[in-house]
Amino acid sequence: MPSKMLERVLSLRRGAPQHGEEGSGDNDDDDTADESKTKKQQLPLTTRAANYFTRMGPMGPCLAFLSLTFLAILSLLIFHSRPFVCVSSYNPVSRSGFFGLDGLESDFGSLGVPWCRSKHGKTVEWTPKDLLKGLEEFVPIYETRPIKNNMYGMGFDHSFGLWFIVRWLKPNLMIESGAFKGHSTWVLRQAMPNTPIVSLSPRHPERYLKKGPAYVDGNCTYFAGKEFVDFGSVDWGSVMKKHGITDLSRVLIFFDDHQDELKRIKQALKAGFQHLVFEDNYDTGTGDHYSLRQICDQFYIRGGGHSCFKDSDEARIRSKRKKFWEKAMDIEEVCGADEAWWGVRGYMRDNFNHSNQPISYAQHFQNSRFLESILDVYWELPPVAGPSLTHQTRYDPARAPSPIVEDGRYGLFQRLGLTRLDTSVFNGYTQMVYLQISK
Repeated sequence: MPSKMLERVLSLRRGAPQHGEEGSGDNDDDDTADESKTKKQQLPLTTRAANYFTRMGPMGPCLAFLSLTFLAILSLLIFHSRPFVCVSSYNPVSRSGFFGLDGLESDFGSLGVPWCRSKHGKTVEWTPKDLLKGLEEFVPIYETRPIKNNMYGMGFDHSFGLWFIVRWLKPNLMIESGAFKGHSTWVLRQAMPNTPIVSLSPRHPERYLKKGPAYVDGNCTYFAGKEFVDFGSVDWGSVMKKHGITDLSRVLIFFDDHQDELKRIKQALKAGFQHLVFEDNYDTGTGDHYSLRQICDQFYIRGGGHSCFKDSDEARIRSKRKKFWEKAMDIEEVCGADEAWWGVRGYMRDNFNHSNQPISYAQHFQNSRFLESILDVYWELPPVAGPSLTHQTRYDPARAPSPIVEDGRYGLFQRLGLTRLDTSVFNGYTQMVYLQISK
C-alpha cells in the first residue's frame, strides 16, 4: 500500500477530542461567560501572593523561597507515593499518559487493536457488573488451587475468565485440548462440579505428580499419554454418544494447545461445536501459533493494520512503549521482509512454533473473511485490573481491552480480595477469547 495511503489510514484511527478538550465544539465558552457576570472579578492567585510577600518587607523573599521549597518537596513525595498511582484520574488519556501510553484511548490510536467482526453484531450477555460479582466469588476459590506455582500455565486473569465463562454458559460437557499439570481441569471442575470433562493432552497430568503438585480429575475422560489423540482426529460422534450429548450447543471447548487457531476453528466447525475459548490469543507479531487476533488484524477492520515506515506515528509510539512493557514491540520487530507485518512478520506459526510457514497478505485477508462468515460472537477477556494495581509490566495495556478494575480503584481492588494474591499471578495475560461459531 502506498505510503500516503497508509498514513491516511493511521490518521483515521486517532480518537476524536474528548469533551472539554480543544476542538470539542461544545458551548463551554458561553457557560463560562455567563458565570463571569455573576461573580466578583478577582486578581490571579500568583499576583495576590506576590503583593502579600512584598508588604512583609525584607522577610518576604525569604518566606516566599521557603514556601516554594516546601511545596516542591511535598509534590515529590506525593508523586512517588503509592496513593498517587492508585488514586489516579478515571480519564483514560491522563492514566495512559502516566504509563507512557501517549494518550491512546479505546481505539488505541495508531497502534491499532482490531475487534473481530461477527456476522450479525451479536455480543455476550454478561456485563461489567457480572464480571465484578464473579471476581468477588472467584478469589477465595482461586486461593485453594492445588498448583500454587503454575509457571508456563494460566495465571489469575485467565483462570477467572475460564471459570466465569463456564459458570455463565453451564455446558453439559466440557472439552479441553492441552492440560499441562491439570490447573485448567481444576478450574473447569470448580465452575461445574458434576459436569463430565474430556481432556486431550500429549502428556498425562499424573506424570507431573512425581515432581510436584498436579491435578487429576476423577470425572474426566483422558486422551493423554499413550492414549493421546489430537483434537482433529477424535471421533467426536462416538464421544458425544458415550456421554449422552445430543445438543452440541451445550458443549464448551477450551483450547490451550498452542496450535493454529484457524485450524482448530475449522475442526470444531466440522464436528458441529459452537462454543470455543482460546487461552493464548496472541497479538500480531507475537506468539508461537496463528491466532484470531492476528487473523482479524486487517486494514478494513477498525483498529487493524500496521505501518512499517520508521518515521510513522506507530513507529514513534512503539519505540516509546518498549521502555514500559516487556512484550511491547518496536516496528522492526513487527515488520519482516518486504514490510510484511501480518501473522508474525509474514509467517503463520503452528504447533508450538515447530511449523513456521510464510503466508501472503492475500491469504491472510481471505482467512479474515472466512472467519467473519462463521463468527457469531467474539469477546476478549479484559485484564482483571490495571497495571498500577497488579504491578504487572509484561503485556502492553493499550493492546488490551479496558481492565475490569480500572487504575485508581484501589479500594475496589482491595475489597475484592485481590490484594491477597501475589503479583506474579497477574503476569500471564495473553488476550483470552470466547467465540461462538456456526456455518
